[in-house]
Amino acid sequence: MTGLRYVYAVCRPFDAALQAQLTGVAGVPPKLLTHHGLVAVVSTVPEADFGEESLRQRTDDGDRAHHAVIDALTAVTTPLPLRPATVFRDDSAVRVMIEEREDDFRRALDRFSGRVEWRVKVYLEGIEENAEVFAGQLHRTLSRYAEDHRLYASPNVLEAAYLVTREDSEQFVELVDRTKREADGIAPGLRVELTGPWAVYSFFGSGTGCGPRS
Repeated sequence: MTGLRYVYAVCRPFDAALQAQLTGVAGVPPKLLTHHGLVAVVSTVPEADFGEESLRQRTDDGDRAHHAVIDALTAVTTPLPLRPATVFRDDSAVRVMIEEREDDFRRALDRFSGRVEWRVKVYLEGIEENAEVFAGQLHRTLSRYAEDHRLYASPNVLEAAYLVTREDSEQFVELVDRTKREADGIAPGLRVELTGPWAVYSFFGSGTGCGPRS
């Protein structure tokens, strides 16, 4: 099949199989393109749908398919997610991209191997002056269980991403679950929301800001 190469992520070679029925953007199953000991996860997509003009009209369906592939990768390895609609002319162009960014990819994989991103939102239904104090205490507590974090400007009381090892993730989730149960007693109308585990969208440079909507 001719067409452009749509690249979802870069990772190290892995043995586990992806979901048998997994399809990516444009309904095409992803494949693995190995080069210099790294793997680009790609699909072949029609140029008519992914030329410069078409990309300006990119749909939510395409974004959902993109993130579904990255979610499947996160279940079996540590992917470095690229931005949605990252396309190249052909396999050779993908290989050139890998070579040009090889050192950055390897450093990032060394840093993020065995780690995932968890996102926490604290939002308020109504007015409660204890909310910001509660959110600040929660953030400080969660940060002790995380290797890194990102705080986002948001109308919510707190919106943050935390980089957590897979080994510590169960304890991290349990901590947030306890906080959910405590929140209403501390400030009625206060809600804590946890999503993940995600790929390291907020911490890997080319994926920053392009994670799934939560």
